[in-house]
Amino acid sequence: MPIQSKALPLSSLLRRAIRSFTASSESGAETAHPLLVISALVLFTLFAIVEIDLHSAQLQAIGLLGHGTGIDPVFLGP
Repeated sequence: MPIQSKALPLSSLLRRAIRSFTASSESGAETAHPLLVISALVLFTLFAIVEIDLHSAQLQAIGLLGHGTGIDPVFLGP
């Protein structure tokens, strides 16, 4: 049984990714760039974290956020 390199699937994946960046869209359907999608998800996640942090007292008052019981004080902010 021949030993297969793990670099071969990675190189074909990289070639396909580079080809998709340089090739024109043949199907006619426009899609979002994968980096744009990842950036949007990261920014949305950061926005959600900031909003929850800013409104944590109000969220605790209506019962949507725990009261911090069981959280080690080392992990709490200053």
